Amino acid sequence: MQLDHIKILGFDADDTLWNNETFFREAEVDFFQLLNEYAPRAQVEKKLFEIEMQNLEQYGYGIKSFVLSMTETALFITDQKLPGRITHEILEIGKAMLAKPVKLLHEVEETLGRLTETHELVVATKGDLLDQQRKLRKSGLAKYFHHIEIMPDKQITDYQNMLARLKIPAQNFFMTGNSIKSDILPVLEMGGYAMHVPYHTTWAHEDVKDDIQSPNFYRGQTLADLLKIIEG
Repeated sequence: MQLDHIKILGFDADDTLWNNETFFREAEVDFFQLLNEYAPRAQVEKKLFEIEMQNLEQYGYGIKSFVLSMTETALFITDQKLPGRITHEILEIGKAMLAKPVKLLHEVEETLGRLTETHELVVATKGDLLDQQRKLRKSGLAKYFHHIEIMPDKQITDYQNMLARLKIPAQNFFMTGNSIKSDILPVLEMGGYAMHVPYHTTWAHEDVKDDIQSPNFYRGQTLADLLKIIEG
């Protein structure tokens, strides 16, 4: 088999195993409507993204970071005169996001069930620790994974640190995810293998040009396509 040297299969979580980004887009719409009387949507959207990028290093990724960035954006848009009712609504948006159900994507559980019979599977994701643990618990998928890695970010060093803990070289690792920037490029650069499975919406921060020519790179439409690649 072409890839019989692959020992560990890594999986992104959000928008690879279950829906996630859709909830952020829906929350943004609610947020823009809250500030509709203060500024046009385009202005609020631009400022929110700008503040999110500024806050990543301090707050990291996830819903809690998003709520803080929405609050800071609202303060800016209202010239530091943010009404209490809007602050309350922003908090309610965040709480509603945290209460969303975890809906698995197409054929995820069936695919993991087959792959765990032949390989060690790991979750390699980023975001808020408590929220990612909550989603994994609600998903019912934890039983398929040998290791869970919730990273502060997904740069090459983050993957290298994870593989060091797993005691495996990059050439024996295969990553699958929906983000070219976070799930694919770092793994290919360090000598691993990767498959991109697109999600129907992508956060602007993760949107990069897809012109990959690496022989270690594969494309899929659903997670089930990984079976054809790994099983040959």
